[in-house]
Amino acid sequence: MSEPHVHASHPAIATRLKRAEGHLRRVIGMIEEGRPCVDLATQLHAVERAVAEAKRALIHDHIDHFVTAGGEHELAEIKSLTKLL
Repeated sequence: MSEPHVHASHPAIATRLKRAEGHLRRVIGMIEEGRPCVDLATQLHAVERAVAEAKRALIHDHIDHFVTAGGEHELAEIKSLTKLL
């Protein structure tokens, strides 16, 4: 088994994902209640954004932690590219 891979940002990312999980549970409840599709789509969009932001934060932290050979310009360029993920 490999060693745990933990960065300082991981607890904050886990908090974001738990918040998104709560929102998703609410969306499921809204579906079961028969709420309008526009309301559902709006809430699902918020869940998608929360998960995407968590992913972006994780990727940026990984880059910051492991990319040491490149200069600041290269790091900024990589961050810009990862925003497109």
